[in-house]
Amino acid sequence: MSSATLRDDPSVESFFNLVATETLALFEHLSFEFLDEYEVFVPSEAGRTRDHEPSELMRGFLHCYYKNIYGIRPVTRELQNTFVWLGCGFDRPPSRDTVDRFLTDLEHVADEVFDYLVEQAAVRGLLDLTYSIDSTDVRTMPADQDASKCYDPTTEEYYYGYGCTIVSTGSKIPIAAEFTVSKQAPEETAMRVTRDALAVDQPVWMIGDSAYDTLDWHDYLLTAGVVPIAPYNPRNTDDPLDIEYRVEDRIDEHSEDVQLKQSTLDETYNRRSGVERTNEAVKDCGLGHVRARGRVHARAQVFLALCLRLVVAITNDERGDNPGSTIITV
Repeated sequence: MSSATLRDDPSVESFFNLVATETLALFEHLSFEFLDEYEVFVPSEAGRTRDHEPSELMRGFLHCYYKNIYGIRPVTRELQNTFVWLGCGFDRPPSRDTVDRFLTDLEHVADEVFDYLVEQAAVRGLLDLTYSIDSTDVRTMPADQDASKCYDPTTEEYYYGYGCTIVSTGSKIPIAAEFTVSKQAPEETAMRVTRDALAVDQPVWMIGDSAYDTLDWHDYLLTAGVVPIAPYNPRNTDDPLDIEYRVEDRIDEHSEDVQLKQSTLDETYNRRSGVERTNEAVKDCGLGHVRARGRVHARAQVFLALCLRLVVAITNDERGDNPGSTIITV
């Protein structure tokens, strides 16, 4: 039976509707056609035309990640399913080489796609006035020669892979992120991700754990009109300050008019668990299942997981459901 007549066949109509509805629920409120304009996706050989549009392949990857299907071969197999490739907008199923090439090319524009979805979440009012920043592990296969043995101080164990620093807000909404070589991100990464987050919108509070107890991070946020809250870490100082949070000292030094209650700082810092829930939600969307061979594919898959988390949140919000849920109810 041809795909042209498949939709009209009563014997498969109900099954097609089930699969298509689940798939299209991810895309009905969002357009990915802007991807088709990126020159990075143009075939390298002169005279060649695209076999498939980038927007179709983006839909295909998001569908697969939502279904917990990861890796080039498994994604290709899933997109051979007639109901799936029809639901994602393909004229015919893509080949393995096409899927592989798209993931490689996507890495060049992954930040821009993520930023586009963050804007969509912002205009829908899904952000709030408290931002949280944290790093998480990105575990991959030992076959990935670009990955390295990393240490996770939270679990006090070693793992093989990379890391990701995320700023989140609202109902498990990631709004800024950076792929890193390990979970222990350098201060420069924290500053860059913080600037990216404030470029989306200005919060009242910015929360981080003791790893963000740095003068540059605090002073940058205070200058921007944001209150940073990170536990004071005396490190190896011989004369530790009598404070709980670094911001107490920074405000005392730079302002005579501003005062913060200890109870307010404690209450606000307790919201830091929000970024941990965001990390777990993004792991449910694929961050915890990176099947990569090489840094390029790993980074692309990390941003695909971040994008899927945003798509699910936006879709649930548009359908009147809880944007914090990682499941779309059909």
